[in-house]
Amino acid sequence: MVKAENITKSFGPLQVLKGVDIEIPEGQIVSLVGASGAGKTTFLQILGTLSRPDSGQVWINGVDMSSLKDKELARFRNKNIGFVFQFHHLLPEFTALENVCIPALINKQSRKKAEAKARELLAFLGLEHRFEHKPDQLSGGEQQRVAVARALINDPFVVFADEPSGNLDTKNKQDLHNLFFTLRDKYKQTFVVVTHDMGLAEMSDRMIRMNDGKVLL
Repeated sequence: MVKAENITKSFGPLQVLKGVDIEIPEGQIVSLVGASGAGKTTFLQILGTLSRPDSGQVWINGVDMSSLKDKELARFRNKNIGFVFQFHHLLPEFTALENVCIPALINKQSRKKAEAKARELLAFLGLEHRFEHKPDQLSGGEQQRVAVARALINDPFVVFADEPSGNLDTKNKQDLHNLFFTLRDKYKQTFVVVTHDMGLAEMSDRMIRMNDGKVLL
């Protein structure tokens, strides 16, 4: 379970989050929706341990994130959390296979084991013919599937996605949305997705609306 209690966050005089509580069971796809400025991305970054709250606590799989020092938090993040962003953030000098392997190598897996898992994931995502292609040789939809494979390489407890289909055309957007549900069904993967796409939000197991730094009940 991903759980947050009374999360607050300010940037200077601007209070972005005003006491947010949430519980997300394992194996669900949960969408965070709301107008721009509602605090969705800030909250996602705190849930994903990329930012620390001013107050409140986050637990992931029973572990209190506030109890971890920076190096411990980085190790926990690498092993237990995957990320998918709108603009992929693939390293341009590396192939699709190499990009997917990077988190596993950081996790001190052998190159042989990392590459085997990366090939399995890329093949599952329909990219078995793209192992040796670099990002600029891939379409936008293919790049995003490589990013999904990278997020999954360490078998994370949860994947956080920030507008993952925001930069895709209609077909690739639908393909990515369907992929999330396939991964949930096959791997029992938990997803927390910030999105403006109401089609995806309404397909989700749960839709959480945010407004003015709070969750609307």
